[in-house]
Amino acid sequence: MSGKTVAGGVLVCVLASLVVLEHGQAAAPAAGPALKVGVVSMREVFKASAKHKQYSGMAMNRQMQSRAQLDDLRKEADGAEAELKTLKAGTPDYKQQLQVVLEKRAKVQSQQEFLKQQSVLDDKKWLEDLYQAFARATQAIAKEKGLDLVLERSEPEFPVPSDELMTTLYTHKVLYSGGCVDLSSEVTTRLDADETLKP
Repeated sequence: MSGKTVAGGVLVCVLASLVVLEHGQAAAPAAGPALKVGVVSMREVFKASAKHKQYSGMAMNRQMQSRAQLDDLRKEADGAEAELKTLKAGTPDYKQQLQVVLEKRAKVQSQQEFLKQQSVLDDKKWLEDLYQAFARATQAIAKEKGLDLVLERSEPEFPVPSDELMTTLYTHKVLYSGGCVDLSSEVTTRLDADETLKP
C-alpha cells in the first residue's frame, strides 16, 4: 500500500513539474532581435523640399497666366455683347453679332474648363512623381541605416473641417515614436537631389 502511495506521489510530482515547465515556456517572451524602426513625416518633407517649392511657384505662375488669358477672352466677349446692344434686334447684323457673342462666351467656358482640367492633371502627375521619389529616398536611407520598418508620422493639422475629421483621425496611426530614428530631413535632402524628379 505504501509502495502504491509512493509511486502515485512520484507520478503526481512528475505531472506537476511538466505542467509548470510548459507554463513557464509559454509565458516566457520569445527572445529575438529588437525591431529597428524609423519614422518620416511626408508633410515635413514636402514643405521643406526645394523641388516642391519650385513646382508650387510654377503652378502659381500658370494660374496667373490662365486668369489673364481668361480675362482677355471675357473682355472680348463683353465687347461683342456691348456691340450687340447697339444693333436692332432681328436685323441680319444683329443675328451675325449674336453668333459672335455666343461663340466668344462658349470659348470662355471651354477654355476655363480646359485650364482647370490641365491644372488638375499637372498637379496629379507632380504629386505622383514626388511621392515616388519620397518612397525611393525613404527606402534607400532605411536600408543604409539597417532599419526594419519605417512609419509615416505626420500629425493632423487642427482645426480640421468637420466632414473630414473622422477620416483624418482614423488615418493618423503613429501616436508616439520616441526612440525611433526620424528620417525626414535626410529624405528631403535625398529627394531634392533626385535627378529623375523634375518640376
